[in-house]
Amino acid sequence: MRKKVDFLIIGSGIAGLSYALKVADHGSVLVVSKSKAAETSTSYAQGGIAAVMYNPDTYEKHIQDTLIAGSYLNDEKIVRMTISESTDRIKELIEWGTNFDMQNGKYDLAREGGHSEKRVLHFQDKTGAEIQRALLEAVRQHPNIELLENQFTVDIITQHHLGVVVKRSTPDIQCYGAYILCPETGKVSTVLAKTTMICTGGAGNVYQTTTNPKIATGDGIAMVYRAKGAVDNMEFIQFHPTSLYNPKERPSFLITEALRGAGAILKDGNEKEFMQKYDKRKSLAPRDIVARAIDNEMKLSGSEYVYLDARRIPENEIMNHFPTIYAKCLSIGIDIRKDLIPVVPVAHYICGGIKTDEFGRSSIKNLYASGEVTSTGLHGANRLASNSLLEAVVFSHRASIDAIEKIKTIDFCDGIPDWNADGTVTNEEMILITQSRKELQSIMSNYVGIVRSELRLNRAMTRLEMLYKETEELYEKSIVTEPICELRNMIKVAYLITKFALKRKESIGLHYIIPN
Repeated sequence: MRKKVDFLIIGSGIAGLSYALKVADHGSVLVVSKSKAAETSTSYAQGGIAAVMYNPDTYEKHIQDTLIAGSYLNDEKIVRMTISESTDRIKELIEWGTNFDMQNGKYDLAREGGHSEKRVLHFQDKTGAEIQRALLEAVRQHPNIELLENQFTVDIITQHHLGVVVKRSTPDIQCYGAYILCPETGKVSTVLAKTTMICTGGAGNVYQTTTNPKIATGDGIAMVYRAKGAVDNMEFIQFHPTSLYNPKERPSFLITEALRGAGAILKDGNEKEFMQKYDKRKSLAPRDIVARAIDNEMKLSGSEYVYLDARRIPENEIMNHFPTIYAKCLSIGIDIRKDLIPVVPVAHYICGGIKTDEFGRSSIKNLYASGEVTSTGLHGANRLASNSLLEAVVFSHRASIDAIEKIKTIDFCDGIPDWNADGTVTNEEMILITQSRKELQSIMSNYVGIVRSELRLNRAMTRLEMLYKETEELYEKSIVTEPICELRNMIKVAYLITKFALKRKESIGLHYIIPN
């Protein structure tokens, strides 16, 4: 299949769908989703979306909280721009049909770690799922938007596919669309686009345990890096401090930070509080501090988890605000009204990614990116809780303004060849892919996790280089499939995380390095 669209969007979370709704009145739109359109990282976001809504909160307070959490490695101009636009973007989400919890005629705002005020809008403890529902309904009703589900984007198309040698130093690399695989048929389609937006989310599955859905394999970052686009801040991987300890389950079930905001306290195996030893903000310290504290407590005690004590939270608040967490814990025999919750840190969010400017433009012409896949400068060395959904809507909005104007001057590149599978064969050795994937996740969890050392990072790099060579050889001779493409992407992203971690010699934010 060969197809032409004005706006190609890869990813169907909050970044992709809000962008689609913005551009849809100005041309043809194709949204490509790797799985079902509702299966996104957005859908798993429990806590909410941070925005300044009422006094005594101010934009300046939210700006300072964001800068402090990010260890001032943030781009302050981007932080100020994002926070000052937050209220307007929230109003748009509401206009598109999103429901947020209210109390006494006002939005019921929660407080999370690192925030100096209550400013997190939420819908019970399933805010992301509610936003996803509203946006998806609006997208399905728009006549200009086509939604392709269960399709895997293999690569973005650039001059490289016209036979031009493209290097990182090549000026004016351009994106002409993407090659998209239908896993069911094995056919690869050529989609030519005037503009392309990448919203493929995170890369949590490069680690053994993650809160991310199984689709989060770093595809967008890997595609852009292969195309010689700029990436940045890849060393900053946020481990969420509190996922439910339930080793058989993947993805790990997230226990939202809002539960600590409501009064839940971290305790060790002897039911003693411990966060006061690490930070004066105790259980409401930023995520990097809390995750490292839990990691240290587990190492000191030899335990595989610590506890979260929510027993002091009133029962009606648990039932009204945290019904999903209550039901989930109850399903494995834990009544959070009476029992302690076993929790453990897991890979949650990547603060780096495709480098973009204030309009979501990447270093490749006509290629935009928004959401977790990006490095915008907002998060710095550590993301402030509930700033991620906000970042996505702000940058998708700004990218739409630029793209709507740009498509008036862009032509399709008709000379792009269709996908060439000559000389490739069906790979019968799935064990090679599954085993390499397990090996990759083990390397990253053991050597490039919450606490790192140069020795561990160098060992990881050596192992990753071997995996890379083996996988590239397999890819070159195999008919393209989703599993091998995912593995390729995960290895590329793991390499970038390790490479950036080796370059940063000092501990800051999410990057914590100890002497050998």
